[in-house]
Amino acid sequence: MTLKLFELVGADATRPFSPYCWRIRMALAHKGLAAETIPWRFTETSAIAPYSSEKVPVLLDGDKSVCDSWAIANYLEDTYPDRPSLFGGDGGRAMARMLNAWGDPAIVGGIFPLIIADIVQRLGPDDAAYFRKSREARFGKTLEEIASTRDSAVEGFRKSLDPLRLTLKTQPFIGGAAPNYADYIVFGGFQWARAVSDFALLKPDDPVHAWRDRLLDAFGGLARNSGGYPV
Repeated sequence: MTLKLFELVGADATRPFSPYCWRIRMALAHKGLAAETIPWRFTETSAIAPYSSEKVPVLLDGDKSVCDSWAIANYLEDTYPDRPSLFGGDGGRAMARMLNAWGDPAIVGGIFPLIIADIVQRLGPDDAAYFRKSREARFGKTLEEIASTRDSAVEGFRKSLDPLRLTLKTQPFIGGAAPNYADYIVFGGFQWARAVSDFALLKPDDPVHAWRDRLLDAFGGLARNSGGYPV
């Protein structure tokens, strides 16, 4: 039975941009599993309400629905054990759990203020109005005010990547010789940014930049071919 995946998109339905959805896109490719993708937008809450979720990704596998990227990754690993492992065993799953907890505040949270004013430009009118109102209420500033310091703030974000940078100086992927779900957790944030913004998060000579390029080319260029800015 065909897997189905609800993914966040903006005005361009062919350019998914959620960091969490990209984690699962890469996980599905790693497992060699095909899924029908269903474009979903911020204001289309009724489409996923039957699955007891207000956010994507939502994976449908027959009559089974799974919400939340970490839960979906574990579901794929446990339901399709004959496919390549996302974790490489219990120890790898435990390590990925830590990176999943770190990736949300450090990667997604670190990138968000830097690209927030660009995201709204990629949305249709209804979604743009929702996004602006909800995010400005969260930050207590306009989107443009939040992004106004990004040229200096990006230096702090780059510095925060030092543990990743040091790791990638000795091995090509977080997972070692080949990528695993730990890589996809972190990569999802960079692919999110690339899909919506031309702001350069990384310097070209950064080992993290080279790692990101390797993942852009993984699985036949799945991420690179999805569309994005050349940054």
